[in-house]
Amino acid sequence: MSKVSREERGWAGHLCVADGCRFRRNTLLWSGETYVVVSTVGNYCYQGKPDEIGCNRYYETMVFFSKDDDALYHDADVIKEISFNSPWAIDHISEQSDKEANYMHDMVVLEIMQKMESGELVKPEEVGML
Repeated sequence: MSKVSREERGWAGHLCVADGCRFRRNTLLWSGETYVVVSTVGNYCYQGKPDEIGCNRYYETMVFFSKDDDALYHDADVIKEISFNSPWAIDHISEQSDKEANYMHDMVVLEIMQKMESGELVKPEEVGML
């Protein structure tokens, strides 16, 4: 049984133009007092045409600790980004891109869950980072 709880949520977890993204995925992970948001966005459409959301990428996954003052939703605190090793960007649009983005998101969620379960990833205040 995992020590990490998981909740799939129906809104974008990051990116100021996420409302223009046709792909949005937001997963909240938590264990004890540590809350982490894994967010994938992409397939952005600007003026009716696919457009990059960053340099050479159409999809991206980012991970953040949650906001300290948000005990209801635990939304991402975008200044508390968490690094990870899994692939995080897709540089193309195709019929399979959304499927690729789902897989990318799942691999990042798995990596972060493993880090949380092993104790490698804890709330910053717990390790004196802030």
